Amino acid sequence: MPKQRYSVFALIREAMRHHSGWQRAWADATPRARYDVVIIGGGGHGLATAYYLGRNHGIRNVAILEKGWLGGGNTGRNTTIIRSNYLQDPSAAIYEKSRSLYETLSQEINYNTMFSPRGCLMLAQTEHEKRGYQRTAHANVLQGVETEFVGPRRVKELVPIINIDGPRYPVLGALWQPRAGTNRHDAVAWGLARACSDMGMDIIQNCEVTGIDRDGDRVTGVRTSRGAIGCGKLAMIVAGNSGALAEMAGFRLPIESVALQALVSEPVKPCMDVVVMANTVHGYMSQSDKGEMVIGGGADGFNNYTQRGSWHHLEQTVRALVETFPMISRLRLMRHWGGCVDMTGDRSPILSRTPLANCFVNCGWGTGGWKATPGAGWATAEMIARGEPGPLAAPFGMERFREGRFIDESVAAGVAH
Repeated sequence: MPKQRYSVFALIREAMRHHSGWQRAWADATPRARYDVVIIGGGGHGLATAYYLGRNHGIRNVAILEKGWLGGGNTGRNTTIIRSNYLQDPSAAIYEKSRSLYETLSQEINYNTMFSPRGCLMLAQTEHEKRGYQRTAHANVLQGVETEFVGPRRVKELVPIINIDGPRYPVLGALWQPRAGTNRHDAVAWGLARACSDMGMDIIQNCEVTGIDRDGDRVTGVRTSRGAIGCGKLAMIVAGNSGALAEMAGFRLPIESVALQALVSEPVKPCMDVVVMANTVHGYMSQSDKGEMVIGGGADGFNNYTQRGSWHHLEQTVRALVETFPMISRLRLMRHWGGCVDMTGDRSPILSRTPLANCFVNCGWGTGGWKATPGAGWATAEMIARGEPGPLAAPFGMERFREGRFIDESVAAGVAH
């Protein structure tokens, strides 16, 4: 049955018949014996990879395996910030590709992802940061990314609730990207899943991979909690669990897994319509459509796989932000959570072939995976279809660590976002 098109007319029609005619957004598939491509990971990156495999390359005999529920990992635990104002050329290229894809994704997949290009301010609160962001602004001009460095007065105009004269953390300016913004994480996951299912792909939830079968240097299939599944090609896209999955396949990845935490306040009236990031105090904030102040900070300082928040990290993040945003000292905490992210040494991702000829990996996004979702899916799909990385993915191969060819984004990724 063809996919039902969502529109105001469909909404009126279904209202007239008591909403009895809505189709399931995606099919609840039963695993088949073999697929051309098996993607492990039913988060944003896994679903985007499957979508662009079908859309761009015509590969539709695809299974997406998710050990829990769709989008229940980092996709459902991030704070949905989207920006592309990175310093290094390879980073700016893939993040800007992603940002531009986000702008038209709702229309393309006929599902409202609630993309809001409200703009993002990265505060300069030391002279060192000010010089660094001015340098990034010049680099972005050369990269074709629309940013500018603005002064304190302009920051205050954009964010009236901010305190720019704090004694410890004065605001000296900011790197402003007007086309950055936010969207809705579950809407992106559901919309992509719906598009993949309409192309005949199988989305298989509650299907944990327990082993990987090999024949020499090739993967022949995976063992799962729902039986064995053969594959022509395998893609590992599981964020913080990438290292554990790679060990199943017999190789190691240069990553470490840590928890990343965030929280939301009680809802308040609209008071901030941009995203603000403050690397000096290691925190950032935006306001959701429901009025909650969405707040987050840096990753934990020790390796772990937890998905829970911790009180000491909560205190550290909020204490630092209170001087810059005094109003949050009067808000009540409503929810607090964590997600497991995978970090590389240079804080840039890995989009790469592996020691196994037909196995590919997308991991190492650290704190910046959400903003890269469609761009990473585009690049990973191209790599799987061609058997080698395309221009977006090529700089992010695993071999760069052996060759000393780092893409150092430790400053741009110095705060969770």
